[in-house]
Amino acid sequence: MSIFSSIILGIIQGGAEFLPISSSGHLIIVRDLFGWHGSTDLAFDAILQLATVIALIVFFHKDIWQLLKSFWQMVQGKFIEQKDRVMIWAIIIGTIPAVIAGLILQKYMETTFRSAVLVCIILIIGSGVMFFAEKFATKNKELTVKKGFWVGVFQCLSLVPGFSRSGATISGGLIFGLTREEALRFSFLLSVPILLGSGLKEFVSILHSGSFTTSSVNLLFGTVTAFVVGFFAIKFMMKFLKNNSLNIFIYYRLILAVAVLAILFFR
Repeated sequence: MSIFSSIILGIIQGGAEFLPISSSGHLIIVRDLFGWHGSTDLAFDAILQLATVIALIVFFHKDIWQLLKSFWQMVQGKFIEQKDRVMIWAIIIGTIPAVIAGLILQKYMETTFRSAVLVCIILIIGSGVMFFAEKFATKNKELTVKKGFWVGVFQCLSLVPGFSRSGATISGGLIFGLTREEALRFSFLLSVPILLGSGLKEFVSILHSGSFTTSSVNLLFGTVTAFVVGFFAIKFMMKFLKNNSLNIFIYYRLILAVAVLAILFFR
């Protein structure tokens, strides 16, 4: 893998992780179209994912620090604000479905799901879910633990490349009554445990196996790129979704899916 391809993959991971267009799906498509395949693809992607979750933690460091302090106070039996209590339990309960689904689907995620054709199909299906969320969602602003759980169920959909973690969880938030801003904020905070956990799991596995062969220079360029692009992608989405719908991402996903299927068919 060259420095150029590492940077391109870093840009894709950093941007597409937080835009509702699927980072894993884009990585699979780009590797398929340009032949950037190798024995360490999953390991490289896992490290890029760690870079983006670090960007997420940096961006929301005040929120995360406040929740961690409140959680510790809650464990000690001390009083905490109701909104913090709800957010903590919503994140904990909302993370459980994806953990269970991830353990069940792990072997498929490493084999069957690494298909560009499947990614295109899921891009289209995911667009339908996002369209439904925009068209029929009712909004009453208040996050509850029950809503957190159901948004967590939607997060399970993102285990299939092409669906998009942010697209699935934002859609779930809208469908279950959150405003755009609250749905997006909860989507990002909910993703921290699962992204951090899965990324660290893969990283530890890489260290134990000793099979990662990508040069440290290439890895550094890809990682830094993913972090920087990811940080600004979060900032963009936080501003964009306040006053705009998901429609532009729906159109993009549909166009991309059709274009890639056509390329693969005629190649």
